[in-house]
Amino acid sequence: MGKNKRARINVVYSTNPDFSYDHEDDMEEETLAPDKQTLKILVDRKGRKGKVATVIEGFVGSEDDLKDLAKDLKSKCGVGGSAKDGEIIIQGEVRDKVMKLLSDWGYGVKRVGG
Repeated sequence: MGKNKRARINVVYSTNPDFSYDHEDDMEEETLAPDKQTLKILVDRKGRKGKVATVIEGFVGSEDDLKDLAKDLKSKCGVGGSAKDGEIIIQGEVRDKVMKLLSDWGYGVKRVGG
């Protein structure tokens, strides 16, 4: 088996001799290079009590890389936000600035909506 017992996810007992456990690090998605990604950028106000947010969708990669990208964007825009489930949410309507930053960093960008 070789892996730490604590790293198992959703452990279920099995009598199958070929059964193997799912380990967390096996599920980590590899981050694509920026020039191989096209990110969709949209402005949204749903579920935010009328406040506007810029949403970046379509990031392919690890959760850590997603959070690093979000941190850089929030820092450059001077606003707050969050990153989870392959989506970055930046507070405020900063779509044009985010598009310029991402394209400067080598990402393909696509404007979605208005």
